Amino acid sequence: MPSNKIKRSSSMVGLGLRREMLTEFCTHSPKEIEFFEVAPENWMTLGGKYGRQFRHLTEQHPFFCHGLSLSIGSPAALDVDFVKRVKAFLDSHKIDIYSEHLSYCSGTGHMYDLMPIPFTEEAVKHVSQRIKQVEDILERPFILENVSFYAAPGAQMSEQAFVNAVLSEADCKLLLDVNNIYVNAINHHYDASEFLAAMPTDRIAYLHIAGHYQEDVDLMIDTHGADIIDPVWALLQDCYRLHGVHPTLLERDFNIPKTPVLLQEINKIHEYQTQALAQFNSAQPRSGQ
Repeated sequence: MPSNKIKRSSSMVGLGLRREMLTEFCTHSPKEIEFFEVAPENWMTLGGKYGRQFRHLTEQHPFFCHGLSLSIGSPAALDVDFVKRVKAFLDSHKIDIYSEHLSYCSGTGHMYDLMPIPFTEEAVKHVSQRIKQVEDILERPFILENVSFYAAPGAQMSEQAFVNAVLSEADCKLLLDVNNIYVNAINHHYDASEFLAAMPTDRIAYLHIAGHYQEDVDLMIDTHGADIIDPVWALLQDCYRLHGVHPTLLERDFNIPKTPVLLQEINKIHEYQTQALAQFNSAQPRSGQ
């Protein structure tokens, strides 16, 4: 059952860092942005000016890493050399948080897209074993993200059951993507609120929220390229109410507006976190009662 426990230290709001933001944020980083997230693949080989700017930011601000290329569900052997390079990057910048997608993007070659893993018991065991292997190399907890998907080949269980089974079998943490829940609920005709409530509170490490593109009335594309819509904001508020306040990251991968516009959504997340904490505190019995 979801817990009502809310930790004040979890009321953080972050932004996905893009290379074009480096110069601005090295000069001035808005206080409203309390942590940054990067894909290590995009930053591991940076040198020169970009490398120096990135080092400056990691020395000044908390950073999370959210990978793109691990391919945790691939049938191919785990790319151990790649995982070791990720570890060296995390160690170099003193980054403790590493998450990846519950998907795969490689087989005999790299597909540069996130493909759905079949929702089967065999896949649960396969993915879980690989997660433990990655944790042993990284010497850090593995955080797994629920992903958007557009087909479910070979499914023998629901997405909800599959995500929970992997988390339990691997004994790992969850990066709960609120927008992905909404997108999948529309595309696959399930109740987003029910899916959200079924996620294990004690495994949630942090949250993602983003915008998407509406292709049709029953087809949403997870783009991270638009403003967040009202139903997704409402789902985030429900998430705080059900599972407590967790660090929450705004993803914006393209059509990126100027920082003052981004801060409007950043501040909206702050507002919802503050409201959730206030509601929780007002429901607590006063001392002596």
